[in-house]
Amino acid sequence: MSRKFDWPGLIRAGLHGLGLEPAVFWALTPVELRIMLGAERGAPPLTRARLAELAASFPDRVQGSMKGVDDGGNGSAGGSAFGA
Repeated sequence: MSRKFDWPGLIRAGLHGLGLEPAVFWALTPVELRIMLGAERGAPPLTRARLAELAASFPDRVQGSMKGVDDGGNGSAGGSAFGA
């Protein structure tokens, strides 16, 4: 299966849209050009609202059910984490 490239469109996007010099444009790999044009977008950044949603869905502690809740979080019944 052959895929045709829209070379005039890619050149316009690189030279005019991105403001690249011709030598820089032609030195790019197709993946680099796609990334610069926004075609290879990753996951969107985590927002405060999404973080709050995740924190509510997956709480760090359930009251009174985890070891270390009442002992300062070091998992021991008393004393320091270093056994002194």
